[in-house]
Amino acid sequence: MTRMWPPGGTRRPLAPHVTVPREPVDPARIGRRVVRRRAKGMDAGAVAAALEEARFDARQASRHEDLAHDVRGPAELAEWERIDQLLADAVPGTV
Repeated sequence: MTRMWPPGGTRRPLAPHVTVPREPVDPARIGRRVVRRRAKGMDAGAVAAALEEARFDARQASRHEDLAHDVRGPAELAEWERIDQLLADAVPGTV
């Protein structure tokens, strides 16, 4: 004879899962955060090199149809330009 598990045939109700509503993903915000993290400790020359690399990446991405609606790339480029401008306006040797 087979028996049902748990014994007695009664089932406990499942505990309700409490989920916290999550903030939607913002690729542009992620891109800006990545740029700021990378830029820590860079001087003006390193930022200028990173800005040129970001411009190159933007030119390459403009040639690909699947990257046409990507917002992270332009946000990263804008953040590099903003950081470059901040260092250009700062005292020489500022990091």
